[in-house]
Amino acid sequence: MRVQITTISREAPVLIAGPTASGKSALAIALAARDGRVVVNADALQVYANWRILTARPGPAEEAAHPHALYGHIAPDQDYSVGHWLREVAPLLARPVVIVGGTGLYFTALTRGLAEIPPTPPEVRREADARLAAEGHARLLAELDPDTAARIDAMNPVRVQRAWEVQRATGLGLAAWQDQTPAPLRGAGSDARAGVAKPADRPAIRPDAGRWRAGGGAGQPPALGPRPPGVPRDRRDRACGAS
Repeated sequence: MRVQITTISREAPVLIAGPTASGKSALAIALAARDGRVVVNADALQVYANWRILTARPGPAEEAAHPHALYGHIAPDQDYSVGHWLREVAPLLARPVVIVGGTGLYFTALTRGLAEIPPTPPEVRREADARLAAEGHARLLAELDPDTAARIDAMNPVRVQRAWEVQRATGLGLAAWQDQTPAPLRGAGSDARAGVAKPADRPAIRPDAGRWRAGGGAGQPPALGPRPPGVPRDRRDRACGAS
């Protein structure tokens, strides 16, 4: 779906979501230029200070031309979650913004709220990592309370592990925490939404591939440094082509 910029509000915060190389950043920059908006990142991988090309993050010239926020400000070895993002985005909503990204959980938390679950203790995370590796996520799923097991994506090991960690650390199931979710920062109907090109219509992929080859994209993942023995894969590793 192609979006006509003239149909998008000049006052309301704008949320733009879609797949990589679908034109999200170009639309966001056009709105920033038209309305004096800050372009706010809502992509879980573009918050990290490396992998600019790998994650199709806006280039230095684009970031310099208009105010950008929450791009590349997190060290590669630093933990970062939707809760961190929501706390950082809250003060930015005091001025005109266009929020752009491909992480649906960020948009869901912004418009529907986020349960205030205590952080997972490191020892619980290590236990979950070890059990997932040794036993598989089905064993963790079997230990969840019925409400949580029925609500989460049972085929997604990451979601299952997260639910298990919450239950193990707090004594309450994830579903119980979600039922106590506070009001969202933005109501679901209070923002302008913008569609982007379908995945099959992504001409920007070709220039991005050229930038990859010219800019040394294949050399970006090693910038994280070697993963120590026994340290599990983390959310930074989920970018296409990373290992």
